Amino acid sequence: MKKIVEYRKLLNVDKTAELKDLKKIYRDAMKECHPDKFQGDEAGLKAAEDKSKAIIEAYHFLVSINPETIKANLPEYTETISTTSITDYKFVDGRLIIDFSNGSVYEYISVPKATYVKMVNADSPGRFAKRHILNNFTWRKKTNQD
Repeated sequence: MKKIVEYRKLLNVDKTAELKDLKKIYRDAMKECHPDKFQGDEAGLKAAEDKSKAIIEAYHFLVSINPETIKANLPEYTETISTTSITDYKFVDGRLIIDFSNGSVYEYISVPKATYVKMVNADSPGRFAKRHILNNFTWRKKTNQD
């Protein structure tokens, strides 16, 4: 959740931002800090590169958890969690990353460490995940770039 708040603050958007608004805000932010504007100014160039990378990361993350994106991906997600099994999982900085047998990888955001520990210690981690995680936490499909 902290990551989401930081990204929203960076782009100055709220929870209700639509995809078209995110795209416009992203483009405007990139125009302001694009590294090409700082040629010849090494300190400014480095700062612009860092800020533009942060903006790109924030934009892609917020797009991936936007309600419009979730709605578009819901049929595939529902199919995945109801018909495939979990093949691997790992916990990284409050995010639970689950690999499914169909090759899909989903990231669940703000999963408490205690919930992850309960999942690991459950007789059936897959059943525990289906009951307590898969439909209860913000999720996004991971791509090769994430």
